[in-house]
Amino acid sequence: MPANSLQSQSQPESQSESPSPPSPYLLEMRGITKQFPGVLANDRVDFNVKAGEVHTLLGENGAGKSTLMNVLYGLHQPDEGEVRMNGEQLSISSPSDAIARGIGMVHQHFMLVPTLTVTENVALGLKSDRRPLTDLPTVEKRITELSQAYGLQVDPNAYVWQLAVGERQRVEILKALYREVSLLVLDEPTAVLTPQEVEELIAVLRQLATDGRGLVFISHKLHEVMSVSDRITVLRDGHVSGETTPAETSREQLAQMMVGRPVKLVPDKPEVDVGEVKLVIKDLEVEGDRGNLAVNGISLEVLAGEIFGLAGVSGNGQRELAQAIAGLREAKSGTVSIDGTDVTNAHPSSVRKAGLSYVPEERMRDGVVSGFSVSENMMLLSRRESEFARFGFMRFGAIKEHSSNLVDRFAVKTPNIDTPTRNLSGGNIQKLILARELSSSPKVILAAQPTRGVDIGAAEYINEQLAKQKANGCATLLVSEDLDEVLALADRIGVIYEGRLMDVIDAKTATPHQLGLLMAGVAKAA
Repeated sequence: MPANSLQSQSQPESQSESPSPPSPYLLEMRGITKQFPGVLANDRVDFNVKAGEVHTLLGENGAGKSTLMNVLYGLHQPDEGEVRMNGEQLSISSPSDAIARGIGMVHQHFMLVPTLTVTENVALGLKSDRRPLTDLPTVEKRITELSQAYGLQVDPNAYVWQLAVGERQRVEILKALYREVSLLVLDEPTAVLTPQEVEELIAVLRQLATDGRGLVFISHKLHEVMSVSDRITVLRDGHVSGETTPAETSREQLAQMMVGRPVKLVPDKPEVDVGEVKLVIKDLEVEGDRGNLAVNGISLEVLAGEIFGLAGVSGNGQRELAQAIAGLREAKSGTVSIDGTDVTNAHPSSVRKAGLSYVPEERMRDGVVSGFSVSENMMLLSRRESEFARFGFMRFGAIKEHSSNLVDRFAVKTPNIDTPTRNLSGGNIQKLILARELSSSPKVILAAQPTRGVDIGAAEYINEQLAKQKANGCATLLVSEDLDEVLALADRIGVIYEGRLMDVIDAKTATPHQLGLLMAGVAKAA
């Protein structure tokens, strides 16, 4: 075995002819460089994991986390650098190579076949002693043993489509454990879980580490990183910006390592005297894409000067509710009113004239036209106003001045206003949408997942803008799956579960545990 360079540097007195000591690391990634056209995703990155520890990989979107793990899992080949397991240099050309080397990965978007059972999903792709038949009873028995050993309760005979989100994640972990992985990578594993499910998952991860496995935990939720990690490596712009432990750092310091400047993690919540009711939703029913009742009799009111947070696990009717309010999806029954005007099933332009500004969940699909320039996207809603058009002709000087002012006012980073919007980062595209939507002095803001997929710096800015609108007397309905965000911004919090509004709670007295129970369908949680 070749000498371990890290050991030889730290122990110069060692003789070159002496046997190299065993590596202290289960995994070593040394000097990993990966470049794509125009992007240096990883620049000489060093990363290692010991057996029996949880090592968190932290960084903003685009920092290089996913690229580094895709190199490890054989989805990308590095331009430079090497990967070692237990001191042995590996050449990993595919995920099957990675699995054969004891490396497993639980992706953020689960890789399960909904129409197969849990047992069939675990067995999928594995060789069987009963070829060409699959030995499902043996697989089921082993699943049961692993479930009991790690507290991953799941019915081996249940179809995946019948399982809750948390149960599906357990199946993904069981798949990896069944293949006897020694290193497990988890990519944003808590993104779709309730607080109670997050606590259960962290307990499972600690048990896996105690049993000698190495774990790589990828997350942007700093409080979870602090609670689960043994070590933390932070990436910024493809480089390692620091390595630390929870005992040696804080959430604020981690955020600064990610962004390169101090970040305010909890926005100021201005005390505002609430005014009149601006948004009224009454007994609203909305069908989903599959003909199911996605919104089931929801009633709520939002007042001027307040932020009403709507929390819930993804897929419980939030998207359909937001689209029905904005006029993008037909309501089956019930009513929607904005500032006293009934806009139920009205055209989106009529809803906007009534005073609604809409920050959509899918910014690239519903928020911007990616091939349009920054200026053109800024003007999508106001291009026909007399200030910008006369007798059918565009007033390009006024348009340029208006767009440039919005870019400056909302800190949109772009080479110029003629840059195609698709060339901007996700955070700057979201700032562009905010600039357009908030510049119209709305009476009601509907913000659906406003910080999803944006970095900490952009999220900080977006939250500040929503707080400013509240101080200006605007009524805001904030739809978010990020419970930290809802608790930080909202004055009242409603929880949606399977299309129903479970309860509405004052944010001052709400707790994550209480909200988590409601998100899981436990009515009127105490």
